[in-house]
Amino acid sequence: MDKVTAHTGTDAASGLTGADPLFDLTGKVVLVTGGSRGLGRAMVRAFAARGAHVVIASRKLEACQALAKEIAAAHGGEAFPVSCNVNDWSRCDELADVVYERFGRVDVLVNNAGSSPTFPSLDAVTEELYDKVLALNLKGPFRLMARIGTAMAAADGGSIINISSLASVRPSPILVPYAAAKAGLNALTEGFARVLAPKVRVNAILAGPFATDVFAGWDPETFNAVMAEPLALKRAGRPEEIVGAALYFASAASSFCTGSLLRVDGGAP
Repeated sequence: MDKVTAHTGTDAASGLTGADPLFDLTGKVVLVTGGSRGLGRAMVRAFAARGAHVVIASRKLEACQALAKEIAAAHGGEAFPVSCNVNDWSRCDELADVVYERFGRVDVLVNNAGSSPTFPSLDAVTEELYDKVLALNLKGPFRLMARIGTAMAAADGGSIINISSLASVRPSPILVPYAAAKAGLNALTEGFARVLAPKVRVNAILAGPFATDVFAGWDPETFNAVMAEPLALKRAGRPEEIVGAALYFASAASSFCTGSLLRVDGGAP
């Protein structure tokens, strides 16, 4: 099994001037899983723009390094790329160890890594596919919250943001295993909010259909099934439209908010 690998470039000057203090993240350490593309990339950019040091974790180190280089050039704060597959319990532990060795703390954890592989019918779902979906969308976030959330609670506190899905409360027939995993993530959100209180806040964003590269890669039948119910806004979301909710939960703006499930779905019925 491969170990977690990390790029350890030199630190850059950090921080923003003139930032809104309500959403200011200057000097905070923010870990985003699945951070190299899609919603994760949009959130990483937004956190860095508000002064955070960002840890960009995903399976492909090269993609993390490319985004880290962009972030460092644009914003000056440290961007730390790490290769990690959160399907694996031990890799989650290694990720926590690497980040704490580097920074000594995590202020914000964003459990964003996830996937919703398609299948022709429920009876065609293999045990391997089922286990993979549950591991990535539920087991990995559980372990990271247990490790990092416990460390947060023992120190100065922090915020955990779980990227869930509208499917967790409106399960589409083509997303049943994924919907079940995300429903479990909602339960973990509320449970950990109580376990880690009062120093750690835990909230979830229930994302609707967003036009990420994964979404764009679906076959027409899957796309049409997901979009079958008309959204009030009559379009899929853009990745940067997740940013407002993420900044809210990451910052002091949501200081009296924990155990919440916020739908960001374009007005799904």
